[in-house]
Amino acid sequence: MATLSPLSFLATTKVSLCSPSNAPNRHRIAKVSCNASNPQEQQSPQNNNNIILGNRRDVLVGLGGLSAVAAANFSYNPFASAEPVAPDVEGCNKPTLPPGAKPIACCPPNFEKKESIDYIIPNYETLRIRKPAHDYDDLEKYKEAVKIMKSLPDDHPHSWTQQSRVHCAYCGNSYHQHGHTEVAMQVHNSWIFLPFHRWYLYFYERILGKLIDDPNFAIPFWNWDAPEGMEIPSIFTDKSSPLYNALRNHNHQPPTLINLNWNGADVDRSGDVGENLAIMYRQATSLSPYSSKTGSGSIELVPHNTVHDWIGDTTQPNFEDMGALYSAARDPIFYGHHANIDRMWSIWKSFGRNDITDPDYQNASYVFYDENENLVRVKNSDAFDTKKLGYDYKQLDLPWLDAKPTPRVANAQRNIRIVKKLDLPFTLLKDKIVSTVVKRPKINRSQVEKDDKEESLVFSLQFDRTKHLKFDVLINEEEDYKWANPKYREFAGSFVNVSHAASPDAAVTETTFSIGITGLLEQLDADDEESIVVTLVPQYGDEVIVKDITISFDECDLQ
Repeated sequence: MATLSPLSFLATTKVSLCSPSNAPNRHRIAKVSCNASNPQEQQSPQNNNNIILGNRRDVLVGLGGLSAVAAANFSYNPFASAEPVAPDVEGCNKPTLPPGAKPIACCPPNFEKKESIDYIIPNYETLRIRKPAHDYDDLEKYKEAVKIMKSLPDDHPHSWTQQSRVHCAYCGNSYHQHGHTEVAMQVHNSWIFLPFHRWYLYFYERILGKLIDDPNFAIPFWNWDAPEGMEIPSIFTDKSSPLYNALRNHNHQPPTLINLNWNGADVDRSGDVGENLAIMYRQATSLSPYSSKTGSGSIELVPHNTVHDWIGDTTQPNFEDMGALYSAARDPIFYGHHANIDRMWSIWKSFGRNDITDPDYQNASYVFYDENENLVRVKNSDAFDTKKLGYDYKQLDLPWLDAKPTPRVANAQRNIRIVKKLDLPFTLLKDKIVSTVVKRPKINRSQVEKDDKEESLVFSLQFDRTKHLKFDVLINEEEDYKWANPKYREFAGSFVNVSHAASPDAAVTETTFSIGITGLLEQLDADDEESIVVTLVPQYGDEVIVKDITISFDECDLQ
């Protein structure tokens, strides 16, 4: 495996990368802190090979980190209050569902009748090791545990119905934020996305172990970031197995490869290994899976959202089950998918990133039933270390580290089209590619300036959050056609929306998302250009209104 080049970051965490003076293995990593003078070596839990970090301008040139940051007029803001996020357990309501969804109740049983207690993490002497689903040796145990779970009455806290409804309640506006009945709690499109889902999988795994009397039982992860794991794992395709679900895209069954950059077209039935690895290179080594309080991090948009859409059954109103967040956890593959998302967080942190120290993030909390049917309250700060929670992931090679995108056209041969600046706002319609010119406030920044602030392309958008939506962003592409290939550097990133519950008042959401372009412009030899050509390539979904496109220079510090 080739040496990983220096990391490039967006402005979400305080960072300063230094190159260690000696490397015992082929790769090394450094701890990250702003203006760090003595970076400490940290071993990756996912790969015995370390990673060399030097000048930060290489790994993520282009996407850097794709994030969606809620605008001031976000339709509903789960962080509108001044306190850390916490659900109002006594006020759980029916969810607000996307059009065409059958009415359901998602609140767990008897929450309002029980008082929650602070969860005390057991002292684990043996780690549960989560293994890839394509090489999983505990299948019979897993099938038996899920079979038992599905046999329990629907109103039992450990039943399959209730486990799936936990996700629905936390993403479908069933909960309001504690003390603020006007604020709906939402675990997606925000920095609580990763820790919430880590806790969710944790209790799912513990409950399954309890049902089969095996405290060391570990769920598998769907290893879609490696060639050998890019098909739907066979453990989920056996129609006689409790791990099977009928509501999936029938065009995407094995041997079809997953398309982590899926464009929604039925003719695009199989993914490409090289493109998938290029996507993972961009996303998994990107600046931040956290993003801001009210925006999606890079991993949530791609591949989290794209995998949900790729799996979902297109014959259903909202691509149920996996293709709609309220129903996604009905499909057993959901837990394998999210286990790999959780693994990506661990890998991302192994590259030297620090956890967010903002008290609002650290103290955000959730309530679950544990394996003993206790109603327990947990918080983010206890979820940062998987080993503290008693589990780890099997160490695997990371083939996407060698999949750095390259320019489609050599710089010497580049002939950028003459494009005029579009009047704003404008409507991005399906099947209509749009290009515009965006003026850069500053050119030829020094390396110190680049290390201090990321140049980011910022989009202000308005769209219907109940609808599936995806468009790609190209920078300085010389031709006007729908190629949008992530293996090429001109491909800057994507905005992806999975069908969410509407806000209590309206489905229309206003939000912004940004793409770090400092390294991308260097790669395209455009650092001295006063303007850049930005091309938006709609892939699927209804129209989106682009209210503004600007350049910002973001501090390397979210805290």
